[in-house]
Amino acid sequence: MTYNIIFAHLLNDYSGSPKVLRETISAVCIHKIPAKLYVSSSGEGFLSTCGISTSHYWYKRTGKRALTLITYFASQLFLFFQLLFDKSIARNAVVYINTLLPFGAALYGKVTGRKVIYHVHEISVTPAPLKYLLTEIAQRTSSLNIYVSDAHRKSLPLSGPPSQRIYNALDNDFLYNAMTSNYKQRHNGIFTVLMITSLRDYKGVIEFLNLATSTGELKEIIFELVVNDDSATINRYFAGKQLPANLTVYPRTTDTALFYCNASLVLNLSRVDQCVETFGLTILEAMAFGIPVIVPPVGGPSELVVDGKQGFLVDSRDSNKLRRRVLELSADPELCQRMSKAGRERAAEFSTEAFSEAITAAIYPVMRGME
Repeated sequence: MTYNIIFAHLLNDYSGSPKVLRETISAVCIHKIPAKLYVSSSGEGFLSTCGISTSHYWYKRTGKRALTLITYFASQLFLFFQLLFDKSIARNAVVYINTLLPFGAALYGKVTGRKVIYHVHEISVTPAPLKYLLTEIAQRTSSLNIYVSDAHRKSLPLSGPPSQRIYNALDNDFLYNAMTSNYKQRHNGIFTVLMITSLRDYKGVIEFLNLATSTGELKEIIFELVVNDDSATINRYFAGKQLPANLTVYPRTTDTALFYCNASLVLNLSRVDQCVETFGLTILEAMAFGIPVIVPPVGGPSELVVDGKQGFLVDSRDSNKLRRRVLELSADPELCQRMSKAGRERAAEFSTEAFSEAITAAIYPVMRGME
């Protein structure tokens, strides 16, 4: 078999970007376009069961940033040559790159005369020289850049190729289960504040810890932090930090619905001066479950949430306002129910069908350009 679309991704885990790629692959499969995935050998996640032919290239994350950077560049060399020697790739195949990171696939597309599509997810890439390199490669190789929000497109403009905004979606099974769940402001008298995120300072983990500490005297409010890391990483991160009794930290999970079903409020506390969220998939998931949310006033989440309607827009650096909003929601079940209804109405707009139509409408003109 020859493949007309080659998908390239770096790290397979249970975060947003591989989940969106899986939805993209599903959209392509519906239209019976022969597709193949290249993903690194590091990690298990949403792409482990994507339903298409998959090849793995070597990559290894380490506990040392400098060493991981070296293995990353090595991985892109492996990716480039694996693609170069893959005879199953059609001469007119489109190379679809998920995130800026798999630049080896972009160079392969440029060298072999194949069109390249970038599905950009990130804004904050460090160190700065790496961001410069990746954006330069994207600008010189891409035929189309897909962004996940209007704020994202403004924050990371890539000159040259045309761009398009396509919002992420919730898969139908998840959306059905979420919409048919029963939101309760309290479960057995307990108001549960949930945050699902990566274990990084700029994601607002410390702010979440401080918020839990500041409400420690209120026994009816508890906090749950679900992170996209294993227990060993969690122990290292919180070593030397005092965790309040009302906070429980959970390692990565494939069953986020279990946590959403018990949540009263979902937070995204990303620091707006360090990390502008491009979309906010966990926020959209929470709204599908009818859960009120508190999100940053900038970036993708601010396009999903109207302040005071589905939740509140709060800069996590304003700890006093953040605490007031949490206490306001914990004390007002009617407000929570109004926001629950508005959140579900908003989440219903982000269907798989809408995403599938938008993605294929973006891909087909690029493919026709190679005919």
